[in-house]
Amino acid sequence: MVPDDFERMWADLAPVGRSARSGGYFRQPFTTPERELSAWFVEQLEARRLRIETDVFGNVVGWWDAGEGPAVLTGSHLDSVLDGGAYDGPLGVVSALAAIDLMRARGVVPARPIGVSVFVEEEGSRFGLACLGSRLATGATSWETARALQDRDGVALGDVVEGGTSSLLQDVGTFVELHVEQGRDLVDRGAAVGVASEIWPHGRYRFDFTGSANHAGTTRMEDRQDPMLTYAMTALAANKQARLAGQRATFGRVSVEPNGTNAVPSKVTAWLDARCSSDDALADLVEVVSRQAADRADRDGTAVEVTAESVSGSVAFDPDLAARVAVDHEGPDWPVIPTQAGHDAGILSAAGIPTAMLFVRNPTGVSHSPDEHAEVADCLVGVSALADTLERLTR
Repeated sequence: MVPDDFERMWADLAPVGRSARSGGYFRQPFTTPERELSAWFVEQLEARRLRIETDVFGNVVGWWDAGEGPAVLTGSHLDSVLDGGAYDGPLGVVSALAAIDLMRARGVVPARPIGVSVFVEEEGSRFGLACLGSRLATGATSWETARALQDRDGVALGDVVEGGTSSLLQDVGTFVELHVEQGRDLVDRGAAVGVASEIWPHGRYRFDFTGSANHAGTTRMEDRQDPMLTYAMTALAANKQARLAGQRATFGRVSVEPNGTNAVPSKVTAWLDARCSSDDALADLVEVVSRQAADRADRDGTAVEVTAESVSGSVAFDPDLAARVAVDHEGPDWPVIPTQAGHDAGILSAAGIPTAMLFVRNPTGVSHSPDEHAEVADCLVGVSALADTLERLTR
């Protein structure tokens, strides 16, 4: 029953927002593909006779109103990065629905309510703040701050959703998120499923490099104030410093003004994604990269300003809960591993909700890319693992 359910749901989602050119997905929040997926999710909740609850930000939960006491919530997100993979987010949603089906097929009657959730704008691919839906639902980010966030076309979040306050999570006692692994740890261990121990601290930082626009042909090299040179050196510095420290640093987005082939640019804006093994290491990495950028700007006759657009501290998942999830099942213990990727689970954990994560093996180790993948057999192991976990947590 579950294999058919999982594969049928996966086939439903496969074409939505998929690029015919790259095979990647464009499911940005509150765009047509993402809204189509949201409507599909509501249909799935209705088909399972789950009580549907939404908040003013677009987050949705379907409740299996069984038993009493603090609820156990599971789920993930349906939005994607630009040209992203199929599994990041949707695997957790489809697996949660399939886990409900499996529990019912087993005749399980939970003693506590179970919810299946979808949080909006987890990736930050439209409004720039990762895990925005869960941040707003937990109060980690205020609506007063979030409503002014703008997408690349200048559309404000406050023009897209009504906003206000959310009570969606007030009865949640535990959160469990299943996610495709975004690396190769499980591949190297030969394990189909793993459990998260922690999330590395990470942040997004905007670097504004300014100089003087000029003619690409008539301006002597020594007479230029070219912010592109300052940016280029900064990108190299970030790579070098992250390698030296054993951390992560990526400039993955750049905007150039006036963006002409035959003109020295007047401004380069670039976004640094930095992830480190500790909060201090993150602060140190960003500080040294910023300092080297400023030193180079002095030499280039340019200027640089650094703005932290979002910073998420380290998250240590509940170790007792992680241990229980990892060992309380048939077969060998599931490995407990850290992750360098951010998740809604990290936001809920930071808000004081006991949280666990299950990872499903990704044979390519590639994520945020069309090459992201998981084998159906591993996905079904993940569904069973999630159903087992939900059953234990709601006895």
